[in-house]
Amino acid sequence: MPAWKHHVFVCTNTRPPGHPKGSCGERGCAQVAAAFSAALDVDDELMETVKLQTSNCLGPCRAGPTVVVYPEGVWYRGLTAADVPEIIREHFHNGRPVKRLLLEDV
Repeated sequence: MPAWKHHVFVCTNTRPPGHPKGSCGERGCAQVAAAFSAALDVDDELMETVKLQTSNCLGPCRAGPTVVVYPEGVWYRGLTAADVPEIIREHFHNGRPVKRLLLEDV
């Protein structure tokens, strides 16, 4: 069993249209999860050290799509699939969370 360096949870919760809390599901979480999966599948180093999982509601619905990375407890907000390569490069390869995407008030 691999020793995961990072455990990534992508919120994929959906709620009915017009729900007052909103949801990551209506904001493109499926594309974000797919982008992480595709990026990790072609990176031999990360394939062995980063565990990706989808999750039900992580809480900050209006900030979605949200992603949390453990063990650091780094939260990202408002992600699009286009943000994923930067997270892969900066956070997972260089050890620096992407400040412009951080969700600070969790």
